[in-house]
Amino acid sequence: MYEPIRAKSVHATGSDGDFPHRTREEELELQLAGHLAALLAVTDELRGLAPAADLDEASAELATAVTRLRGGRAPVRTGVAAAIHEPHLAALHQRAHALAGRALVVAASRADTSAAILAARRMEAHAEALTPAAV
Repeated sequence: MYEPIRAKSVHATGSDGDFPHRTREEELELQLAGHLAALLAVTDELRGLAPAADLDEASAELATAVTRLRGGRAPVRTGVAAAIHEPHLAALHQRAHALAGRALVVAASRADTSAAILAARRMEAHAEALTPAAV
């Protein structure tokens, strides 16, 4: 009824080393670097639309953290459109808040205190920016 399996399973474990393996710690480090890099991109976009010293400082801290997590490779940074649009700013703050939350969870999982503190501070800053008095 069924044809027998003739090839070795792609899920077979062994010491043949035909594909790269990452440890849990390496996977978490990649995730954290990705979340912080995405948060940096949103922060840079916010800086372009509504410049502020707080965002400049956060951008520098995020770039340093991403560089540390990527083994010295600096993150790619892009320019931003110059049109200010208030609902767009609110959406960016919401996205940044969510990204900072994800980064906080991963930083806590890998016990990266400096990244967790940075993510928590960014969450607070974006939550504050979303309050009715700030928006």
